[in-house]
Amino acid sequence: MTGSDESPSFRLVYVPGVMPDKWVRIWNERQPDVPLALTQVPAGEAAAGRLLDGDADAGLVRLPVDRTVFSAIPLYTEQTVVVVPQDHLVTAVDEVSPEDLSDDIVLHPLDDVLDWEDLPGRPALERPATTADAIELVAAGIGVLIVPLSLARLHHRKDLTHRPLKDAPESSVALAWPEDATTDLVEDFIGIVRGRTANSTRGRRQPPAQEKPKRDDRRKQPARPTGANRRGSSSGTPKGGKGGKNSRGGKQGKPRRRS
Repeated sequence: MTGSDESPSFRLVYVPGVMPDKWVRIWNERQPDVPLALTQVPAGEAAAGRLLDGDADAGLVRLPVDRTVFSAIPLYTEQTVVVVPQDHLVTAVDEVSPEDLSDDIVLHPLDDVLDWEDLPGRPALERPATTADAIELVAAGIGVLIVPLSLARLHHRKDLTHRPLKDAPESSVALAWPEDATTDLVEDFIGIVRGRTANSTRGRRQPPAQEKPKRDDRRKQPARPTGANRRGSSSGTPKGGKGGKNSRGGKQGKPRRRS
């Protein structure tokens, strides 16, 4: 569980380049009584370590993650770009191939999130410690850098630009959390990133629905006439009355005088 019963909270970590603002805004609208603590952590083991240590409930991380320990929902895959100075030759084209970088020093920071089998270009004498350090070296004209598009935007500078790089590894972002710690709050955040509506109950454990009382729609009917009332109308002339027929079928008249 997260927090105390009196004041629960939801702790979310995310790696550089991920923009969780939209999801956080929706959370705050739907869960005003449950604050969301948002923390950016370095890519790689830092995010996984926080989740395993119980310092966070879920994380927006880059794949792959250890699926024997974590549950993960892939969210999107990013385009890969090469970051170059504004006056670099590749700025004349709309898309770059690895062969176009064969004469360039391609920087490979220690926090690189791309899974390279064979990095294009020429290697640098040393690997920069971070992507931010590599950006500074690109700005100094020492080399170029290949990163996911979100990292190029995160480290944007006016003297640098980027171009899409084809035939390159890509980075995917996922929502991950410890497999044995799937709480109701985690389920709520899953619903948000998957675009479920606020009224959706999918994934949440719901109490059994109470049976609604049966509504008696039967209307009271007037009593049916019985006996003579069923054969005649109470508004008609009674038998043997004036102007009617007697029981023998003759017309009624004045009684005769006896002589």
